[in-house]
Amino acid sequence: MASHTLSGLPIISYRNSQSCHRNATDTDSPSPSPFSFSILLRRPKPHNLTTPFTGRKLSIRSLSSQRFVSKHRPAFATVLLSLPTLKPERASSDKTPKWSARAIKSFAMGKLEARKLKYPTTGTEALLMGILVEGTSIAAKFLRANGITLFKVREETVKFLGKSDMYYFSPEHPPLTEQAQRALDWAVDEKLKSGEDGEITTSYLLLGIWSEKDSAGHKIMASLGFDDEKAKELAKSINEDFVLTHK
Repeated sequence: MASHTLSGLPIISYRNSQSCHRNATDTDSPSPSPFSFSILLRRPKPHNLTTPFTGRKLSIRSLSSQRFVSKHRPAFATVLLSLPTLKPERASSDKTPKWSARAIKSFAMGKLEARKLKYPTTGTEALLMGILVEGTSIAAKFLRANGITLFKVREETVKFLGKSDMYYFSPEHPPLTEQAQRALDWAVDEKLKSGEDGEITTSYLLLGIWSEKDSAGHKIMASLGFDDEKAKELAKSINEDFVLTHK
């Protein structure tokens, strides 16, 4: 066995006994004998490309990774301008008050929470979680001040409704339950009854959930210490979200 070096890397050659005696021409001839073979251990050199404009070297690996990234589709977000209602005449009426941005975001976060828990519908419990996920409204701050947090509501929701099947996938937009839809319409009705200008705030949404006595959202709020007295206290600051937004 003989060992040679090519470009600083070892070449290990195995030959039979008949090829042990070599002459000077053996080193010039690249053709091995029929009874010999060679194993070459060599690390492949990176292939670099030089751009003609900047002179910067680009590796094949970086170019392929750029092509891979460009194949990803951009993420799109659905922007809601209003919330659903069972009264279609309200959707086209200019006199119907609009929902605040915080309330709309709370609604969207509620649907997302329903999907996270793999529920087929968006109930009052999901709307309650959505208010806490949004987190910046007067209603969310009022809940947290009274010890009602997202973790506790989520935990109570699983206890009350149970866990979904791990192999079940909820729809992209879980439809509202009848109780959740009534909570939204209650909020609009109360805003119209007040006769005040401005948007329908998240506080209206929370009190709408509380108005549905048989709903999961109401029962979860009650189990965590929310009662009619706290509802009256929240009602006093029901329009503050709009005032804070438009200062």
